[in-house]
Amino acid sequence: MASSLDSFLSKCTTLSLPHTKQLHAHLFTTGQFRLPISPARSKLLELYALSLGNLSFAILTFSQIRTPSTNDWNAIIRGFIQSPNPTNAFAWYKSMISKSRKVDALTCSFVLKACARVLARLESIQIHTHIVRKGFIADALLGTTLLDVYAKVGEIDSAEKVFDEMVKRDIASWNALISGFAQGSKPTEALSLFKRMEIDGFKPNEISVLGALSACAQLGDFKEGEKIHGYIKVERFDMNAQVCNVVIDMYAKCGFVDKAYLVFESMSCRKDIVTWNTMIMAFAMHGEGCKALELFEKMDQSGVSPDDVSYLAVLCACNHGGLVEEGFRLFNSMENCGVKPNVKHYGSVVDLLGRAGRLHEAYDIVNSMPTVPDIVLWQTLLGASRTHRNVEIAETVSRKLVEMGSNHCGDFVLLSNVYAARERWADVGRVREAMKNRDVKKVPGLSYIEGNGVIHKFYNADKSHESWREIYAKLDEIRFRVKEYGYVAETSFVLHDIGEEDKENVLGHHSEKLAVAFGLISTSEGTPIQVIKNLRICGDCHFVIKLISKIYDREIIVRDRVRFHRFKEGFCSCRDYW
Repeated sequence: MASSLDSFLSKCTTLSLPHTKQLHAHLFTTGQFRLPISPARSKLLELYALSLGNLSFAILTFSQIRTPSTNDWNAIIRGFIQSPNPTNAFAWYKSMISKSRKVDALTCSFVLKACARVLARLESIQIHTHIVRKGFIADALLGTTLLDVYAKVGEIDSAEKVFDEMVKRDIASWNALISGFAQGSKPTEALSLFKRMEIDGFKPNEISVLGALSACAQLGDFKEGEKIHGYIKVERFDMNAQVCNVVIDMYAKCGFVDKAYLVFESMSCRKDIVTWNTMIMAFAMHGEGCKALELFEKMDQSGVSPDDVSYLAVLCACNHGGLVEEGFRLFNSMENCGVKPNVKHYGSVVDLLGRAGRLHEAYDIVNSMPTVPDIVLWQTLLGASRTHRNVEIAETVSRKLVEMGSNHCGDFVLLSNVYAARERWADVGRVREAMKNRDVKKVPGLSYIEGNGVIHKFYNADKSHESWREIYAKLDEIRFRVKEYGYVAETSFVLHDIGEEDKENVLGHHSEKLAVAFGLISTSEGTPIQVIKNLRICGDCHFVIKLISKIYDREIIVRDRVRFHRFKEGFCSCRDYW
């Protein structure tokens, strides 16, 4: 009787509450509840804790067991994974050990999953120690779970070490590390692992390509991304909306918004809200404000209601396109459409007005917000003050940021630049002194460019590249040629305590200029040059690269921290509005 009940319950995924209580009563009356090991009793606990979501009653039932088995403990620990307090799983695990109950590989796996939910780094490391000590490390499924947790808590080196030490790997273990690298800002490693996966005989699945495409998007590696897209089409993974969404995002972030839209238009699966939002944001990043607005309207007409992300994307599009009135109209219509504006939407409107030079209106909106403005919002207003050289508002905003405890280098640099633009050198010196006293470090400019399958990285005034002499020679040639077109270095934002020639050298050796120069000497004529920069492109670099695109007849695509700039024939896609 007991064996047939166990067999029935092993196939059972859920029971109604009345039936579960009948099972409970049956186990009591037949004595099975009191057995040292009772699969039916463990299943009863699972039903209460997982299927019925009544963890408190499962714990009460557990407390009535004289000597709980490992599976009984595991049932409760599993319940905590999906509970509002997953960290309690670790407390139960410790209690289990302290009472000398036998922990198995499943116990460790369940606790690790709870750790993953709350990103419990220290607890994950402790459990890893236990896994090694108890000899469970050879378990492939447990190894994959451990690897996945390390990747999620940001311990990428530990995740890689677990992967390398695994005796047996499965497709999940490969995917976990690829995703971990991609999410942990190690895109180069993610792509390398993706290629190694195929060499080792593992066929990439939908999860694999999601991680690899994310890495391509971060690197701006269009060639590799296009290859992966080809594989997706062969394997028919493009029937999955999530995969299509990531393909769209990849093409957009690699600088090819038209290819992104082609994927969007040709999707054979149903477009979800993420699909629409991704494409609207793609247009926004590329300064295609009118196209983003058109798509936003089309989304609503197609029966997909815009959410808060949709409004944020279309407001960003209005920002980059200079569509001030359209952006205002959309912002004011949000609540009527059932979407409550949050601090990011307010920040976008402040940015919209600030870019247009309507600083006092932007400042009034910040002060009249129903929620407390955050640091980012004030920084947005400070950036606009710098663009329009408004000392009064810049000083007011800077005081607000200091009051809020901000110690970001960009805040000081922006205020310093506002003073420098007005040639208030004493104030520039005061700001720079404050940076030294607070030990504020300026984020170094950094640019990437791909060449022959290799990602080349440049810092400002970098001479570490093997071709640095040729790069600097090309920069000298560029400097000479752009002056023939009337270029004068914009030195007003460079520190005033160095000579004018030194100021020109500082500007002339910005990371994006080094990357573009490398692109000119390392690629054939007519080939587009793609650069990714970690900060916003400066005004001087923007003007120079426009001239380079005309002089050398090259299309140059620069993705900075905010948006794309596509330079062609002496013009930029941003129309000098960024």
